[in-house]
Amino acid sequence: MLELKQEQELQQKLSPQQIQYIKLLQLNTLDLDQRIKDELEENPLLEEGLDEEEQREEEELDATAEEMENELDTDEDDEEFDVEDLLNNTDDMYGYNNPGYSGEEEDRDRPMPADQTLAEQLQDQISFLNLDETDQVIADQIIGSIDEDGYLRRELDSIIDDILFNQGVEVTEEDVEEVLTQVQSLDPAGIGARDLQECLLLQLYRMSEGVEGRQTAIEMLEEHYEAFTMKHFDKLKKRLDVDDKELKSAFDLIRQRLDPKPGEGEFSEETNYITPDFTVRYVDGEFVITLNGRNAPDLHISRHYRKMLEKLKAQKKSDDNGDIDEETRQFLKSKFDSARWFINSINQRRHTMSLVMDAIVQLQKDFFRYGEGHLKPMILKDVAEIIDMDISTVSRVVNGKYVQTEWGVYELKYFFSEGLETVDGEEVSNKEVKAKLQRIVNNEDKTDPMSDQELADALEEKGFKIARRTVSKYRKHLGIPVARLRKEIVIDEEEEEA
Repeated sequence: MLELKQEQELQQKLSPQQIQYIKLLQLNTLDLDQRIKDELEENPLLEEGLDEEEQREEEELDATAEEMENELDTDEDDEEFDVEDLLNNTDDMYGYNNPGYSGEEEDRDRPMPADQTLAEQLQDQISFLNLDETDQVIADQIIGSIDEDGYLRRELDSIIDDILFNQGVEVTEEDVEEVLTQVQSLDPAGIGARDLQECLLLQLYRMSEGVEGRQTAIEMLEEHYEAFTMKHFDKLKKRLDVDDKELKSAFDLIRQRLDPKPGEGEFSEETNYITPDFTVRYVDGEFVITLNGRNAPDLHISRHYRKMLEKLKAQKKSDDNGDIDEETRQFLKSKFDSARWFINSINQRRHTMSLVMDAIVQLQKDFFRYGEGHLKPMILKDVAEIIDMDISTVSRVVNGKYVQTEWGVYELKYFFSEGLETVDGEEVSNKEVKAKLQRIVNNEDKTDPMSDQELADALEEKGFKIARRTVSKYRKHLGIPVARLRKEIVIDEEEEEA
């Protein structure tokens, strides 16, 4: 038998405006810049910059300032105009040598070079090899299968199947191997390798035979690769019949001149940058926190469309339909609401970000004043309690945001860490402990690296009593290999001279 039952429950649902604010909150400065551009394109009622009234006020202020400047100029003795001065001081005229001038705006608008992708670079080079039609199809499939590191990690059988399925061309494994050899001859050296061993060897083969350590390195990678990866120096010296100096030359050549990820390429100065969302300075005993100007754009609703909306309101009161149809009326209303919500969300985002940054500086004032070595334990909850907001809000603000300090640029996440107690009972951030661990490893004897237990003992001597398993965890977080893999060949200077 069916039974009907009625229940009452409370549910919290986010409004579209709240959802928009949350999405904007988690954007960094560059993503927000793009989001604003998209909104300006979609909504004709939204405009950037000062509106007409504000612009007029700015112009009036500029005019007043100019009049005052002219009055001051008339009091000065007239000087003869010298054409040579004009020609020799063009830089000063345009502000390039002006201490108050910042080229940041020009640099921001400077067009970026259209960089080629790795696949495009390889396709350009392959066109000079004069391949026949079938080999070109194979080359295209190989290049399309190379990953971002520059490796070909797909099985050759899969490439053969793809060529047959997509192009209807039947090829053999020998055909693919032959074309792959030609692809591997392209730049950058090591491209198209199927594993690290092949990648390193491809780069060594291209080097001049006179390069010191080349032949030993090739023999070591070809015949004793496992011993090389395990750094079994004694075994390698015996098998290769070389001394410490020769083996070190081979290792140094591999470590210093070969690229384990040839597909990554190089970052240019123009593309490898971070735009800080905040700047924090310590001036005259106080912290000055500045939000990046791109987070606070001048947005307003178009004066022209505002007049149209006012006209619609007047028509509605007088029951006059006027010359604007209902569809246009609804369009204007929806775009007006959308623009207003967007502006409010931007303002709310700016306010929330400022509150979070203020709280971080308040909790980490020693770091912002004195730099690394003074980081305190801090979690999201600590900031949330100060600004009286939810932890999820703080998480969205710190995610992907950066701050420029006197000690460098840091991601906001950097300031959050669990605490550890020192021997003296003082609580410190585990990031400080990791920094100490890194310094200990950097300064250890490279011929006899320290085990995790020895590292734990060394930290205890500095006042940090930490278990060996915790040291092991921190070491992995820092990307530090185990002691055996940190071992290096060190040649005594007097022995080397002899």
